[in-house]
Amino acid sequence: MASSSDQPKMQQNNVMLSDVMSRDKSINLFASLTRDVASIEQRLEDPSQNSTVLAPLNSKIDALPHKPWEDARDYDTFGTAAAYEGDEGRDRAQKNLKKFAEAHVLPVSPWQEGEKMKTLFAGDKEIWWENKEGKKLIQPEGIEVDSVASMPT
Repeated sequence: MASSSDQPKMQQNNVMLSDVMSRDKSINLFASLTRDVASIEQRLEDPSQNSTVLAPLNSKIDALPHKPWEDARDYDTFGTAAAYEGDEGRDRAQKNLKKFAEAHVLPVSPWQEGEKMKTLFAGDKEIWWENKEGKKLIQPEGIEVDSVASMPT
C-alpha cells in the first residue's frame, strides 16, 4: 500500500496530488478510480484541503475478490445479472466505488505516527500508523505500507 503520510507537504508549485498519483504506475488503478468519484477528485485537486491517501497498489486491487464498485451483498440481493444493470445498478456501483475511495483518504496531512484518524468514509473505524521492526504499518489491521510519497516542496 502506498501512502502520502510521514510528514508530507501538500500542494506546492501547482502540483496536484491527483497528478502525482496518476503518474505512479504502481497505484494508477486507484488514481483512475478517484477520478470517478467527484468529491474525492475535487478534494485531491483543492490546494486548501490537506489529505493523506492510502493508495492500494495495483496488484492489491487486482487481487480483490470483487471489483471496487462491486459488493457481494448486492449480488445476494439482486442477483449476478441484475446487480449493476440499469440506472439503479449504476447508482449502486457508484455508491460502492465512492465508499472504496473514501475509505482510502484521510482528511489530514501530515499524519503523525500514532495519531488516530478516521477516513472520509462515514462510519469508518479509527486507524493509525506505526513503525514496527523497521516497517510502517496501518493499524489495527497491520497493513504494511509499501512506500511513502510526499508532495514536492
